[in-house]
Amino acid sequence: MEIETITENQKVTSAKKLKKMFGHVDLRDADLSCPVRDVLAVVSDKWSTLIIMYLGYYPVLRFNGLKKKVYGISNKVLSERLKQLVGDGYLKRTMYPEVPVRVEYELSDFGHSYLEKLIELTEWAQKHKDCVLGNRAKYRNT
Repeated sequence: MEIETITENQKVTSAKKLKKMFGHVDLRDADLSCPVRDVLAVVSDKWSTLIIMYLGYYPVLRFNGLKKKVYGISNKVLSERLKQLVGDGYLKRTMYPEVPVRVEYELSDFGHSYLEKLIELTEWAQKHKDCVLGNRAKYRNT
């Protein structure tokens, strides 16, 4: 019974939040719905998510340190993602005038605020992964 009550409450709360978020927007108008999609697209792709999580765990990393942690990412993609995340304000880039030049990356305060939400989502995914995998198996067998 309690789960049903919580679920119904969550449905009502979500509906209110979505109405507040989208109630004034005609979702068929791509120009109005695009900013949310654009912001989420940058920080929710698999590489950006891993970069942000590793910089949450290791407070400061250089390019090659990130490359070693984010297994499978190419230099080009890592460079592109870092530029985008710095440009959007999630990361701080510090360049030291040394020979060779040393560049370090760390989360900004803004990046830390996103990391908190990302951790919540990751914890949710970890908690429910067996359910999702079970549902996938059932779907494939139908």
